[in-house]
Amino acid sequence: MEKITKIMFVCHGNICRSPMAEFVFRDIIEKAGVEDKFIVKSSATSYEEIGCSTHREVVKILSKHGIKCSGKYAEKLKSEDYDSYDLFIGMDERNIRNMIKIFGVDPKFKVRKLLDFACGGDVEDPYYYGNFDKTYEDVLLGCTEIFNKWKTGRL
Repeated sequence: MEKITKIMFVCHGNICRSPMAEFVFRDIIEKAGVEDKFIVKSSATSYEEIGCSTHREVVKILSKHGIKCSGKYAEKLKSEDYDSYDLFIGMDERNIRNMIKIFGVDPKFKVRKLLDFACGGDVEDPYYYGNFDKTYEDVLLGCTEIFNKWKTGRL
C-alpha cells in the first residue's frame, strides 16, 4: 500500500490564505489524478474566526479560476494534530512561531513555510492588505512547488 501524504495548511484565522492553499492544492492533485494519495486540510493558529466561512474574496478568486471551496469553516490547529500530519505549511513567519507554540516543539521538522518550497518569503495576509490576486499567485506558486517535490520524491 502506498503512503498517503497528509498536509495541513495553516494561517492566522483560516479564512483567507490557508483555505486558499487547501483548495488550490486539492485542485492540483485532482487534475493530476492523485487525490487519493493525499489528505489535505487547513486550520488557524488563533480562535478569532473559528466557525466562520471562507472569506468572500477568496471564494470569488477561486471561483474565477474554476476552484470550488464551499463548506469550509475555520477551525483551530491543535497540539494533537502534530502526530496526524506529515507537513504543516504556514503562510508567514508569524504562523510558524505560533505553530511551534501550539506544538511545543517540532522534532520531526514538519513545520515549513509555503514559499520556502519556491522563492522564499511570506504570503501576505490579504485580510489586512487587500491584494487577493497577489496572495493567489503566491499560493499557486507554493502549492505547485510542493506538488512538484512530491512527484520527484523530494517532499
